[in-house]
Amino acid sequence: MTVVRKMADDLNLDVTVVGLPTVREPDGLAMSSRNVYLASEERRSARSLSRALDTAKSLVQQGETSAEKIKREMRAIIAGEPHTRIDYISVCDTETFIDTNEIVDKALIALAVHVGNARLIDNCIVERN
Repeated sequence: MTVVRKMADDLNLDVTVVGLPTVREPDGLAMSSRNVYLASEERRSARSLSRALDTAKSLVQQGETSAEKIKREMRAIIAGEPHTRIDYISVCDTETFIDTNEIVDKALIALAVHVGNARLIDNCIVERN
């Protein structure tokens, strides 16, 4: 969020940037206008995005620090569903958005996945205990 705030300051924009949690539908899918493009079987596949993020959180809480291991687990969950095609999974610094190999304190995990004709995005921040 700091990068966005810095950009607003650099451009001398009279705005306040406020980060808020992702709003989710009851089945865990991040709320998005793109969800209307999903057929029912595609929607079931799309739930793998939030499952993958939950797995990442759990791995970090259990002590995993390797971004590659976390991404590998996330890929397996998403790729195991029909109708999905991963665009990217990123583990990056929460301040600079630069990809990292190792989670030292906390990290932003962001992903984009094509599900059917829709390109869905989701993210979470993970923190080590």
